[in-house]
Amino acid sequence: MIKNVVFGSSNPENSGLLIIGSLAALLGAHLVLSFILRSFKRDSYKSFGSVGDAASLLSNADSVLGRDGVKESIAGYEELFTGARSKVGTTSTTDSIRNREKEYATMVNSFYDLVTDFYEWGWGQVSYSCCMLSIFSDIIIDPSPNWLLRFSIQSFHFAPRLKGETFEESIYRSEHYLALRANITPTSKVLDVGCGVGGPLRNIQQFTGADITGVTINQYQVRVGNQYCAQKGVDQKCRLIQGDFQKLPEKFKAGSFDAAYAIEATCHSPDRKICFSGVNHCLKKGGLFVGYEWVVLPETGYDENDPDHVRIKEGIEVGNGLPTLATSQDVIRALEESGFEVLDSFDANKNVHSDREIPWYQTLYGSFTLSGFRMTRFGRVCTHSMVYALEFLRIAPKGSVRVSSLLNATALDLVEGGRKEIFTPSFFFLARKK
Repeated sequence: MIKNVVFGSSNPENSGLLIIGSLAALLGAHLVLSFILRSFKRDSYKSFGSVGDAASLLSNADSVLGRDGVKESIAGYEELFTGARSKVGTTSTTDSIRNREKEYATMVNSFYDLVTDFYEWGWGQVSYSCCMLSIFSDIIIDPSPNWLLRFSIQSFHFAPRLKGETFEESIYRSEHYLALRANITPTSKVLDVGCGVGGPLRNIQQFTGADITGVTINQYQVRVGNQYCAQKGVDQKCRLIQGDFQKLPEKFKAGSFDAAYAIEATCHSPDRKICFSGVNHCLKKGGLFVGYEWVVLPETGYDENDPDHVRIKEGIEVGNGLPTLATSQDVIRALEESGFEVLDSFDANKNVHSDREIPWYQTLYGSFTLSGFRMTRFGRVCTHSMVYALEFLRIAPKGSVRVSSLLNATALDLVEGGRKEIFTPSFFFLARKK
């Protein structure tokens, strides 16, 4: 019988028992998590909806990166942003930007290989860039019968949000608004430019009845998105294909689509004129192109000579795989030079601090409530700690902690940019092919 086992005892027998007990606990945890990893099943309604699913981050049957590939991929990605967050201005030099523009395909593909699972995990497949939130899933802490909705959107983007409106409702409204402005109908053939795993694509199809094709450079997103289309029963009207939106004429014949949209996607483009010209090629004459763009806002205060503004801008870029952030005028000019007539444009978050709206970045900032805990800074720390433990136990691939750190940091940059009104993820445009 074992008696008087005291932590910190110098008794060799006690120390040995502690070591054996610790190793047994680690082995037990490893076996349990390994079982969870093997039992993970892709589900369009609740993938990565529970704490247990976190064991499959970056390592599941659909993953395109091998376990050893995660560390190599994040290392290569970080090289494209050498000096980021250590010295302001380093990644804003002409040489640094040109290097990312040159390597954009590798940069963006690597980025989404690394972060897509984190996006789904972060807030139940709801929105872009909140990939680092708490382990306290709503499946556990929210007994409301409405919890399932939180795991069914799969739309990785932000949206202007009215007071009294849930985050999910704001996402749907922003997508439906694009569909209405683009005159999408049940007979329309539509192109989703930079579709991610296809959340908006499925939502807009179910809203309009249209036939929608999504293009993403990332094969992992194609695998996941097409599974979700099949599970939701819309695979006859929705499909995702792998392709580079800088080379759309190589994928589609001229005049193949009635309308096109892009939601917070073409900010990854190294040359919007080429990207938008490709969209123009795909549209029939008079076809409409609508979208939301990430831009900095000189019109409301962004100053390229302010080191603090540049720091925030660079932080957003490194944490989101962007060559460099444009201005709204850059976007309009690229549309016009690509054969479009710009019919309308505005910042959908122009009333971000109105007493009638909830700031778009509030989803990242969070509040210390049961339902909002996972979005607080402490909640993100919990998730990061969990990822650290999974990597330590060799459940998560090496490099997972670095991905989590990258995304934790950019959440703070996005909040700062929104608070100061020097950045918006929702610059709306409506353009018509001449």
